[in-house]
Amino acid sequence: MAASGDEIETLIATMARLPGLGPRSARRVVLHLIRRRTGQMAQLASLMASVAENARECLVCGNVTGSDICPICTDPARATGEICVVTEVADLWALERGRAFRGRYHVLGGSLSALDEIGPDDLRIPQLLERLSDERITEVILALSATVEGQTTAHYIAEALAPSGVAVTGLAQGVPIGGELDYLDDGTITAALRARRKL
Repeated sequence: MAASGDEIETLIATMARLPGLGPRSARRVVLHLIRRRTGQMAQLASLMASVAENARECLVCGNVTGSDICPICTDPARATGEICVVTEVADLWALERGRAFRGRYHVLGGSLSALDEIGPDDLRIPQLLERLSDERITEVILALSATVEGQTTAHYIAEALAPSGVAVTGLAQGVPIGGELDYLDDGTITAALRARRKL
């Protein structure tokens, strides 16, 4: 059965709602896929159907996976005693791309926000506290954003972890590698000055 013009326009409109794609980009993507419908489009449709059916949250850390527990949590080499706490799965994936962290993760699923009525029980904070003893955690790294919500969440978690005696650390903030001071915002410069170190 041939696709109607309405179906194609609906596909373009649906694609345009995806992050990073506007109407023009969505139109280009759809046209590209239509030209390659027997190869790329059919394969993409099959993969999307499979992911829609099988993707789920890891029962331990909250990562997106195709099984109950993700490969990071089942890897014995990553049982380093360190947990890196992130806001969303996208943050976990970004840290994995850098390959600098070899421990395990914990995805909160958001940040504390009084305005949006998001409290500690709406996030995966209780599960984080449970993992401390189960996994013999020695350090919790709070890799949360430098926004008001992110820092509020970091402060809350640090307070909740204080009685456990576990070391709580945060990511350094300041001037990025290759950054020029003239192009940085005031907050970044202030954070860099406060986190200065001896050379």
